[in-house]
Amino acid sequence: MSREYLYSPWRMEYILGEKPTDCVMCRANSLKDDEGNLILYRATYCYVMLNRYPYNNGHLMVVPYVHESCLSKLDKAIWQEMNEITRICEQALRRVYHPDGVNIGMNLGEAAGAGIAEHLHLHLVPRWHGDSNFMHVVSGQRVIPEPFETSFSKLKKTINEVVQSHA
Repeated sequence: MSREYLYSPWRMEYILGEKPTDCVMCRANSLKDDEGNLILYRATYCYVMLNRYPYNNGHLMVVPYVHESCLSKLDKAIWQEMNEITRICEQALRRVYHPDGVNIGMNLGEAAGAGIAEHLHLHLVPRWHGDSNFMHVVSGQRVIPEPFETSFSKLKKTINEVVQSHA
């Protein structure tokens, strides 16, 4: 079996870029500029946002308001809400993007691959057959064909529709 190397050169901006000293997740929440911070939905204990450095179109994150790095330290109500919102996000992603699958997961701690280790968050990444394991690169270019504004608009509307259907 030959090993295939996948490249995502656009992520170097994030990897090598200057890192803020405060928590990006807490800052995004506190600014209350939901569209500017790509926050699609706010619930009681957490919010949903588009990933600014996505692996695929529609890459979402479910983020608790509480600044915590350890899953076991979350209150049960926060964990339950995160799970319910994850179900809502999965439905919204399937309605908007019609993916062949969805990766859902967390990276807890820097050694586990967490880009923002101090504030846990859950990722939902829509997947399609042939998308080359999280990313598909053609000629060294990023293949995210939809602007954030379009993704934001479609997903915000659909997430709110799904939430209303659960009420």
